[in-house]
Amino acid sequence: MSGRDQTGTGAPLLEVRDLVVHHGQLRALSGISLAVYPGEVYALIGANGAGKSTLLRTIAGLHRPTSGTISYDGRDVTGLRPEKRAGAGIVMVPEGRRLFPTLSLEDNLKVGASYARPGPWTIDRVLELFPWMKERRRQRASQMSGGEQQSVAIGRALVANPRLLLLDELSLGLAPVIVQRIYATLPQVLESGITVLLVEQDVSQALRAATHLQCLLEGHTTLQGTPAEVTREQVEAAYFGVTDGNGVSPASHGGTTPLSPPNGIDA
Repeated sequence: MSGRDQTGTGAPLLEVRDLVVHHGQLRALSGISLAVYPGEVYALIGANGAGKSTLLRTIAGLHRPTSGTISYDGRDVTGLRPEKRAGAGIVMVPEGRRLFPTLSLEDNLKVGASYARPGPWTIDRVLELFPWMKERRRQRASQMSGGEQQSVAIGRALVANPRLLLLDELSLGLAPVIVQRIYATLPQVLESGITVLLVEQDVSQALRAATHLQCLLEGHTTLQGTPAEVTREQVEAAYFGVTDGNGVSPASHGGTTPLSPPNGIDA
């Protein structure tokens, strides 16, 4: 259970405040704020171009924000280099997996272990989490399916023993049955003390897995709260930017106010 659920007032592990990010002249994120509490699965949803991956990459240190702050475990890490963030426990599974194609499955896992923090995750434990890997550990990553590569990418991140695991486009391009198998591993990940922030286009999957969600549209937040607080109609309206001019206000960060979509979006 997350710190948010236990007390409602616990300190967030990650806090982003008023984040603005540009890609050249393009404003990719406009004043984004969020708070992720220990033990959560926090899902960022939205269509292509919404800014989800940009936000995740900025948290990982791969993009420099124009303004705003990123705090991790009570420390301002806005200017910290990516490798320093990884060493502090912020580890990312990037979109497209980014494995070393000529290396074996096991050698790809060793890459993650090379900068590991102390913790419970080892290569052997990853092989237990994904049993099919044991007989395939010598196989090159280039010879694996997309779902297998995604599992290896997750394993590579886990052996680094993160406190905050960033998962970018977890289900992109994968068959639904493979997506379900990958998501089925999340409980074991959470039980080991890892908090998860994921980007997901599959809204149904995000609603099933997440303890908290936030919808982005063109770099703005259009909806946020818990899956129990939202209806599918609200999510659809926020996802596509449907408005009716009623000026409904959003729920506050991490509070108990029933979730309502901002910017005039109505359920």
